[in-house]
Amino acid sequence: MGRPAVFLDRDGTIVREVDYLRSVRNLRLLPGAAEAIRRLNRAGYAVVIATNQSGIARGLLTEDDLKGIHGTLIQRLAKRGARIDAIYYCPHHPEAPVERYRRRCRCRKPQSGMLARAARDLELDLARSVAVGDSARDIEAGRRSGCRTVLVRTGYGAEAEADLREAPDHIASNLSEAASWILRRAKRTE
Repeated sequence: MGRPAVFLDRDGTIVREVDYLRSVRNLRLLPGAAEAIRRLNRAGYAVVIATNQSGIARGLLTEDDLKGIHGTLIQRLAKRGARIDAIYYCPHHPEAPVERYRRRCRCRKPQSGMLARAARDLELDLARSVAVGDSARDIEAGRRSGCRTVLVRTGYGAEAEADLREAPDHIASNLSEAASWILRRAKRTE
């Protein structure tokens, strides 16, 4: 049995939603996000970012641009004592203008490919894990992976709440509240 993980969407969950984050200039951590991740780290969870990045398929940024953004994000979180164990991203979109990335794939949420890959790579127990995000796609990917799910009302979460076909396991105001729910639930199941 592997260790549990918390799978986090990036935009609108950890960082401010800006409609296709293309530059480090626009990278802003949401209040309480670093502290929430630090609490999850201390509790023994692997913290993994799983994020759709169709801006690559749309030609708005390159994979190298994205790596730079993610490197800066990891540094900013580390300065606040928070650690990301891995980042998985999907650069594809079925109607992409950049032909190289135009396809239907198993990694683009709501598909569960990124979470399944992380589970294999990091030896994670999906049944003991939680997926957190601000969209129905995030919740569906978690559900398809066998994880518990939390919708945060940051980013697009408040609007997504009305469109969910199935309720997540929990709805939280933000990542800090989501982490509190995850940690309380873990104590109850020990």
